[in-house]
Amino acid sequence: MNHWHNRFQNDNYVYGTEPNEFIIGIQKSLELTGEALAIAEGEGRNAVYLAEQGINVTAWDYAPSGLAKTKKLAKNRNVDVKTELVDLDKAIWEKDKWNEIICVFGHFPLDLRKKTLQGIKESVKPEGYFVTEVYSHYQIPYNSGGPQDISLLYQPEEFLQAFHDWRIVHFFVGKVVRHEGELHNGLSHVIQFVGQKSKK
Repeated sequence: MNHWHNRFQNDNYVYGTEPNEFIIGIQKSLELTGEALAIAEGEGRNAVYLAEQGINVTAWDYAPSGLAKTKKLAKNRNVDVKTELVDLDKAIWEKDKWNEIICVFGHFPLDLRKKTLQGIKESVKPEGYFVTEVYSHYQIPYNSGGPQDISLLYQPEEFLQAFHDWRIVHFFVGKVVRHEGELHNGLSHVIQFVGQKSKK
């Protein structure tokens, strides 16, 4: 099994059970609704939060153990989250399917990042949103979470180039404090991006 499956096999939630602060803020400001997809969702904390807001949520992850914990957390919170075991390198992105797609600290090799961002562009409905917070390429010295391989960290221009024809709702590069379970703790350097797909 893969590294993430092994990481999530313990009973504890390594990134905690509370949603990412950026996701909370964006949900409050945009009042996201409809059908949402959470990719590289890990143990389900953000998917479950969105389900608690009345959204129909599907969580994709490559770790069966993470998806099992997503189901467990959803049950404990009295909501439903659909889970699907998906390798993003083989993902099928249906056209205009989702009202919003979220990705929180989903870090992949550059080629897969490009492929995934293009899939997201295809799969978000017109006037739908892509919402993400990830570690930037400045993160390594902060030692507060994320990959220690700079090739897995994001450059700001990746989002600006991939979504050049979308409306930028929010774009931020800089320092934030995150306390998320055991593995995200302290001052961090992140990129936040919210884009809205244009009407047809």
